[in-house]
Amino acid sequence: MKVLVTGATGFIGRLVARHLRQAGAELRLASRHPERLGSGDGAVRMPNFDAPAAAFLALTRDVTHVVHCAGLNNDQGNATEADYRAANVELSARLAHAAAAQASGRFIHLSSIRAVIGARVSATIDENTLPAPQCAYGRSKRDGEIRVLDAYASHGRSDAAVLRLPPVYGSGMKGNLATLMRLADTALPLPTGALTGIRSLMSTEAAVRAVSHLLGHSGSLRPIYVGADVPPVAVAAIIAAFRGGFGRPMRLMTVPAGLIRPAASVLGRRAFWDSLTATQICDPALLVSEGWTPETDTLERLTELARLSRS
Repeated sequence: MKVLVTGATGFIGRLVARHLRQAGAELRLASRHPERLGSGDGAVRMPNFDAPAAAFLALTRDVTHVVHCAGLNNDQGNATEADYRAANVELSARLAHAAAAQASGRFIHLSSIRAVIGARVSATIDENTLPAPQCAYGRSKRDGEIRVLDAYASHGRSDAAVLRLPPVYGSGMKGNLATLMRLADTALPLPTGALTGIRSLMSTEAAVRAVSHLLGHSGSLRPIYVGADVPPVAVAAIIAAFRGGFGRPMRLMTVPAGLIRPAASVLGRRAFWDSLTATQICDPALLVSEGWTPETDTLERLTELARLSRS
């Protein structure tokens, strides 16, 4: 078995590569920064979205499976809609067409719940949730999903699958979770009593195991899967877990949301505040029914993550 892992120097891609290597798989690792990869795994430069078709055919030649982790994430504050479409739609489609033409095994495409729901919307999310992305990043992830599945269907194949991830935590994480961890690392009181949101998260280890499961399980692939730790956790509990890991006093105050919301607007952080008060629960029942086991100790893992980041 030879696996192409794209985005192999990224937050999740590097861990996917390490896991597959330890499992004995032969690898081809693609990255925009191949110089950061070791020389033992066929490190190559990831083609641009507008590269010749031959570049994508060369990338996927002689591989069994493809795990597509490469993409432009929503922590890039200056990215335009065109940037997101180039990285998350066109590049994914070009890669999928090449892989469907000549890779013999499965194509696992990492996506996000932002493909179906905005950050400030409260909902329960599973594979049947009607997509309604609300930002440029989310729209690009949804269109990328469609183009990947269509590429395989156009070749008469059904062995491509999309894995939608909630916010993923682990060493090197970015985005709102990283912001929350920085906020927690202070002795100042925090008004977490107004943070009524409940969120599904997913550890990097669980995400990697989900990828490995989809590559190896014996049943046929469904087109869409949703991953998550279980159970979901309260946003206030996330901050408390981080504070525990930092050895900070809790000092979590109950302040009415009506007082916090105007202040957040004045500070230009209303969208961030609203995202912390939304409840978004991901249901990984389909993955679980096929034999995958979710993490169940999310808060303990967050505490340990904060402790390790300090050391």
